Amino acid sequence: MPTRYIGDGYWEIASRQMSIVTREEQEKFKNAKITVIGCGGIGGETIEMLARMGVGELVLVDQDAFDLSNLNRQTLASITELGLDKSSVAAEKVRLINPYVKTTTFNEHIDQRNIEKVIKDSDIVIDALDNVLTRVIVSRKAEEKRIPYIHGAIHGTLGQISVFLPNTPSYEEMFNLPSLGKELNDETIEELKNVTSGVPPVIGPTPNLIGCLEAFEAYKIITGIGKVTVAPKILTFDLLDLSTFSFDEI
Repeated sequence: MPTRYIGDGYWEIASRQMSIVTREEQEKFKNAKITVIGCGGIGGETIEMLARMGVGELVLVDQDAFDLSNLNRQTLASITELGLDKSSVAAEKVRLINPYVKTTTFNEHIDQRNIEKVIKDSDIVIDALDNVLTRVIVSRKAEEKRIPYIHGAIHGTLGQISVFLPNTPSYEEMFNLPSLGKELNDETIEELKNVTSGVPPVIGPTPNLIGCLEAFEAYKIITGIGKVTVAPKILTFDLLDLSTFSFDEI
């Protein structure tokens, strides 16, 4: 342990990564506020990695509680957490990993009425969601407030990730969604609900890999290191076919 970190717990936790970033770059992350919407498969891993890398503040959003079907992939879940609110469990896990991280929880479903209060003052918004309608609501508000929006999604062994900034194509543009250019009225909302149908298959490594990648995209944006996967570029993979790991532009 380098002697310059002894006596300051935050910097002891971050010490192994301090040959990758400068003190000034890590300070930026230490002062950052990141909102993670969804505390399940993707979100649980995203939250844990952000805490371990030393983010300053996390806003954790999820209305659901853990059940048995979550245990195959959601790293925040165990038998003892069944029935507990995911956002509250996530906050406690963050406290146990890195007590220097401030947390705020919202145990509620995201819609057009509450999205403003949830993401206000955030430096980054991370999508750990499982439906297109909520992604559109979140991405629109993030674009309006000029907040970077990190998108991640999975299906079975397939995963994808991309980052939307104020000067890039929007989430709706990139994926040519039926809501593009339309008001989110009842008709448009119904169209978006039809884009996502049924309960998708999922196996543990897929959402957890996406969660790690989303966390590191946030780290790159805040610290300024490396190249961000900025839209219209997208990183995709299929864990059953390693030759499919690709970096494309839509």
